[in-house]
Amino acid sequence: MRRLVALYRSPTYSPAQHRSNDTAILDDTIAGLQRRGWNVTRTGEGDVVAGRVPTAELYVNMCQGPAASERLLNLVPREALAVNPPESVLNCHRHRLVARMEAAGLPFPRTLIVPTADPQALIPLVHQLNGDGRPVWVKRGDVHAETSADVVATKEAGVTDAIAEFARRGVSRVALQAHIAGPILKFYAVADGRFFSWYPADGPRDRHVEIDEDRLRELVFAAARAVGLEVFGGDVAFPKPDAPVLIDLNDWPSFAPVRVAAAAAIAAYIDEKATNGKQA
Repeated sequence: MRRLVALYRSPTYSPAQHRSNDTAILDDTIAGLQRRGWNVTRTGEGDVVAGRVPTAELYVNMCQGPAASERLLNLVPREALAVNPPESVLNCHRHRLVARMEAAGLPFPRTLIVPTADPQALIPLVHQLNGDGRPVWVKRGDVHAETSADVVATKEAGVTDAIAEFARRGVSRVALQAHIAGPILKFYAVADGRFFSWYPADGPRDRHVEIDEDRLRELVFAAARAVGLEVFGGDVAFPKPDAPVLIDLNDWPSFAPVRVAAAAAIAAYIDEKATNGKQA
């Protein structure tokens, strides 16, 4: 029987309602793989950090923290398959994601990764970033979010206070990100395109939004390729219907509104890739 290790995300990186939703999508995906003949061992980020990871042919990876992801780089056997690969997860941490999107030439808000140690020294950068008077987004500069306080929007005058609050919580760097006007969409996808779903971030999920879906698909799949993700989601702004701008890219989100269909697609994708030894 083929062996897989399911690597569950630490609750630290699944704030509030995401905790049960993150567990549920991996549970459902693993159930689909079990039906395809895989023998499953379940473990989590704490065991990964401690170096306790069983040997297997397949690692189904929802770890998100830097310590676990960096350990996995060496713990996953060279001949094994990992989805998502740990290097792709590390590439999604904001201080790396910004550089990856810039290198790929993809539409992304102007973003500055700055230390939190001296907020007052950053005022000239804030002026430069926010010259049009729009809000500035202040986000922790590593993982996506541990609490709701890790992503805040503020007027220019409040940026230094926001940075100081991050510093008080022990966050060493933040991302200062320009605001992008227009409707925001949330999306979920699998790398080969067999699953792709999106909906408006505000209002009813079936609310009509005038966008160019082909441009949306082109952007989000290009972003995933740029960081090496296979199971992913995120947020896109549309300042114009045919001009999407990627706001965030997430490694293996909860897929909560579309979990049943998404889990079936993810399980099929992983099984085919593991069986064929190549991109499904």
